[in-house]
Amino acid sequence: MASALSNQTVCVMDASGRLGSALVHRLLQRGYAVHAAIHNHDELQSFKRLSSENMKLRVFDSDPLDYHSIMEALKGCCGLFYSFELPSENPTYDEFMGELEVRAAHNVLEACAQTDTIDKVVFTSSATAVFWRDQHNSVPSDVDERNWSDVNFCKKFKLWHGMSKTVAEKTAWALAMDRGVNMVSINAGLLMHPNLSIEDPYLLGAAEMFKDGVFVAVDLGFLVDAHICVFEDSSSYGRYLCFNRVINCSKDVVKLAAMLLPSSSPQGMEDSRVHEQRISSQKLTKLMVDFDSELQME
Repeated sequence: MASALSNQTVCVMDASGRLGSALVHRLLQRGYAVHAAIHNHDELQSFKRLSSENMKLRVFDSDPLDYHSIMEALKGCCGLFYSFELPSENPTYDEFMGELEVRAAHNVLEACAQTDTIDKVVFTSSATAVFWRDQHNSVPSDVDERNWSDVNFCKKFKLWHGMSKTVAEKTAWALAMDRGVNMVSINAGLLMHPNLSIEDPYLLGAAEMFKDGVFVAVDLGFLVDAHICVFEDSSSYGRYLCFNRVINCSKDVVKLAAMLLPSSSPQGMEDSRVHEQRISSQKLTKLMVDFDSELQME
């Protein structure tokens, strides 16, 4: 399957984000031709320099709120890897940003429905679209892809990241099913990277995630592999929770705190209890058993 697909052209949108940029490089390594749709204009020139050195890379100045620019980037592509990145001028989540993310998801899926060559869409969502709900009013159970965050619960506690991801993903799924678009979603944990800060919108409600056993994170390389795996595997379907780290004991918290707040030392972390993990990525684990991340096609 990989050898057949690697002769094809795929689009990565937004290619200027951490995930998008890593996907572009890995897809090129695997032999794909890539349309890099850039939302961040500051990154446009560096991608254009890269495309001048690689004939398999084309760069598009794209805006998720501009339907025609999306259509232009999708021309001739058999697949799309889509993720919404916060604009650099407004790097925080609020109700307004949630509305923008939903509009963007609608535009992108509509454009895919109108592009005859698109065979598959990999839609990047978040684990925060899975686990936020009132635990006291529901039967305690493990969380997996079948669960959805409660939008009203997110609004009540101003969990804007979870609300935005939930509504945007539901919008994408509704349109995909209505228009016959073959879509899978990756519901990723907190993306770990050297510049991770306490301001990351995913971290709002981190104490509750920790106590509930649903605080999960993912390394960039693993996240990229998961995206390519679900794209290349014809048996993939629906949603996939994606993480390779679980933060459920004080040692994990101390490590994360040292990364988020390097100038301070965590206090009051003598608690040796381990909170039971209550979230599962078994569906993705099974799919990735035979995935070869090092595969390269000439």
